[in-house]
Amino acid sequence: MSKLTNAQMAWRAAQDIADGAYVNLGIGFPEMVAQFQPAGRQAVFHTENGILNFGSAPAKGEEDWDMINAGKKAVTLLPGASFFNHSDSFSMVRGGHLDVAILGTYEVAENGDLANWSTGGKGIPGIGGAMDLVHGAKRVAVLTEHVTKDGKPKLVKRCSLPVTGLGCVTRVYTSLAVIDIENERFVLREKLATMSVEELQSVTGAELVLPADILDLTVPEL
Repeated sequence: MSKLTNAQMAWRAAQDIADGAYVNLGIGFPEMVAQFQPAGRQAVFHTENGILNFGSAPAKGEEDWDMINAGKKAVTLLPGASFFNHSDSFSMVRGGHLDVAILGTYEVAENGDLANWSTGGKGIPGIGGAMDLVHGAKRVAVLTEHVTKDGKPKLVKRCSLPVTGLGCVTRVYTSLAVIDIENERFVLREKLATMSVEELQSVTGAELVLPADILDLTVPEL
């Protein structure tokens, strides 16, 4: 099955970020979204460990390891960047000052529930700041493979894993499609042109609502 790469998913998510938006990017490949801002737009990126308006990663060998994001990756600063402690950072999150949070996930339910942490031995072992982000940000989007490594749907009717937030997700960018969550249903907006609706439905764990104007999911080679 042909599918988008992580970079292509990140590129597609970046196209929906407005100029000047305050954005938090989740640990892992959601951090790649910052690399693909459209020309003429500049988001203000927030990391919950205490930086606002950080820039791209420094060149290898030029890292300052006192300057990292929440995923412990080195970052640079843009003009006007600021530092603050955890309590101030989470006041920004909980106070509704973030426009967008873009996170990874294990499962997303059709009612917008998100499960992106696990009590198992792999992955992120605790819920971290995600619980605050999904209910503090004005919009919550998810980047994810459409299916697990075992081929099981990650978009499901109800989450079976520990839930991070209830009814919080509004859009999902997958390796096969762009799907909105509206009225507790998955609404298909874009899909790969090489895949039929029937094929997409067969790897989705809940019914897809099919509007009249489904677009081709078109991304550049990256």
